[in-house]
Amino acid sequence: MDSADSTAELPVETLRSVFHLRETRRDGDRVIFYGESLVPEQMLRREVWRAFRDAGYEVQVSAGTGTREDLVVARPVTNGIDGVPWKNLGLFLATIVSTMLVGALTWYYIPLSTLLANPLAVLRAWPFTAAILGVLATHEFGHYVMGRYHDVDVSLPYIIPFIFPFGTLGAIIRMRGQMPDRETLFDIGVAGPLAGLAATIVVTAIGLSLPPIEVPAWALQGTGQVIVFNNPPLLNLLASLLGQPTEYADPGVAVNPVIIGGWVGMFFTVLNLLPVGQLDGGHILRAILGESQERVAALVPAALFGIAGYLHYVLGYGLNESVGLWVFWGLLSGFIAFKGPANPIDDSPLDTPRIVVGVLTFALGALCFLLVPIEVMSV
Repeated sequence: MDSADSTAELPVETLRSVFHLRETRRDGDRVIFYGESLVPEQMLRREVWRAFRDAGYEVQVSAGTGTREDLVVARPVTNGIDGVPWKNLGLFLATIVSTMLVGALTWYYIPLSTLLANPLAVLRAWPFTAAILGVLATHEFGHYVMGRYHDVDVSLPYIIPFIFPFGTLGAIIRMRGQMPDRETLFDIGVAGPLAGLAATIVVTAIGLSLPPIEVPAWALQGTGQVIVFNNPPLLNLLASLLGQPTEYADPGVAVNPVIIGGWVGMFFTVLNLLPVGQLDGGHILRAILGESQERVAALVPAALFGIAGYLHYVLGYGLNESVGLWVFWGLLSGFIAFKGPANPIDDSPLDTPRIVVGVLTFALGALCFLLVPIEVMSV
């Protein structure tokens, strides 16, 4: 059914110039155009996107296969937050609980029996929770703010609760709108890592300046093994600049748990800057290199498997935690690379200042990388 009322506000004539329109239907707030594209899919998207966007609609193109027609789907652009974001708030509150509980049990050495007898004792771990959520939320709000600045439809952050060792799996945002050009793709991609690194540096400096905590005797009488989170170069650099230690000779003394928030920020920065698919690094490199980014992305899983093999076969680490970690991320990065990057409507080359910022961002990310992030050691 083709209704004039359903398309009066839409640039149908612009669409007809590159699309043989056979039928129009309205499905809720969406308008679906059925027909046959007269130009390649990417060109169709590029020709009609701006006109639909100016009319207040996001447009998506779906190429037909076999007897199926091509589709152009237009839906209103979402501006701002529509109602109370209950899911985001619920996950955020759940992550406050999970990080505080894990922080109390793992990093502040508060026995479970103590927490059961006095649940408010968990509040001692609030600095750990503030550090973890501070770096994660700042990273994601960097993406969110830049997305809103460029009028791209992005969701509020979803912060994911978990268990040991940090109480969270990290945070994500959803980018529902299409990228109009490489500049927008770059700005949104780079804003998260730079904002997150700034927060990470602040949190790490605060943690290094806070006094160490005492490890109780019962915690030292364990299985004879301890999980060690090794220091990234950036953490050691900050400690040197501040003249603060990152470890103590006395096993009864441990660094302040706030430093762990900085460690998490650095480690997540490394993972997010992997130049594959729709990870931050994939966005940045796609904006810099264009479609050539996919050739680089294809090498990333092999590089991660190579790191795992180097640790196992050359350095003799066996099947330790870091070997498994890089194997896991090799598999995951392969899946992410297969899904492909975000392709901007306008694929014009990026300007030089942004390319410089991108290179510097990857260089800062390299300061957060280490071959063996985690290992179990005998004590």
